[in-house]
Amino acid sequence: MAAVAENVDDQFIQNRSSEPSDDASSDKSSDSKSEFQRDVQKLVELLSKLNPSAKEFFPSSYSPDHHFAYGHPSSNNGFPSLTGYWLENNNLGTDGFPNLSNRRKRNNYNQGRRRLNGRSFRAQREDSVRRTVYVSDIDQHVTEERLAALFSSCGQVVDCRVCGDPHSVLRFAFVEFADEQGARAALTLGGTMLGYYPVRVLPSKTAILPVNPTFLPRSEDEREMCARTVYCTNIDKKVSQADVKNFFESACGEVSRLRLLGDHVHSTRIAFVEFVMAESAIIALNCSGLVLGSQPVRVSPSKTPVRPRSPRAA
Repeated sequence: MAAVAENVDDQFIQNRSSEPSDDASSDKSSDSKSEFQRDVQKLVELLSKLNPSAKEFFPSSYSPDHHFAYGHPSSNNGFPSLTGYWLENNNLGTDGFPNLSNRRKRNNYNQGRRRLNGRSFRAQREDSVRRTVYVSDIDQHVTEERLAALFSSCGQVVDCRVCGDPHSVLRFAFVEFADEQGARAALTLGGTMLGYYPVRVLPSKTAILPVNPTFLPRSEDEREMCARTVYCTNIDKKVSQADVKNFFESACGEVSRLRLLGDHVHSTRIAFVEFVMAESAIIALNCSGLVLGSQPVRVSPSKTPVRPRSPRAA
């Protein structure tokens, strides 16, 4: 029995010697814990260096002049209180937490106002369409003033626009009245001889695009300037302002002021040409259809004067 016991003891001692030491594993564990603690300490030191009063910790609407909760300028150990900010702006709910529903209400209000403005715009446009008639087969010698005089017997004419090639009988126009009764009465003038052709009058499907009121003549002098000014469209982009001026001066008369406009979106440009004499502007209307550069230009009477450019502030 003693021999058996000795063999067992020897085997146990050998097994123990072959297993890893508990002391070694405990040393590794303590090293990892100490390394973790060092990392935590570094993080604490880094956060402790941050400034709680830095502007990135406060909303953009925060102002240092605001007085916070209960009239105290600061709390939380001398730092501004965000609770005061919410109270200042009436954004705290009954539970004491920020009430974000106020912001949602404001957003809904703005969206509703935009929808209301859109509906109002559509209603105004539909009303303008009902007050407008479409006139076709207009003689090339008929002016907007003569056409408006014809329809003035039906009611007050608010606006009159003649469109199309002035050298063709396919010219058409839109005439807008002050009320729907005038537009309905204008339909009875279909077949009336105006110039050499009977005009056709139908209800309009579109409204006249209004001219910006700030561009319209403001005085008698500016109305006289409009009589000497023509509106030219479909101008080749390669054509310079000097080319446009030479084009009209060679055929019509002396040009006193010219404004050539364009952008990177449209393929052609427009111009307002003011002549020294009103007779030159009348002659210029016959230049519609002539080629300037590589494009046939379209010329019509201008509704707006060419105002001098205001000097830019230094």
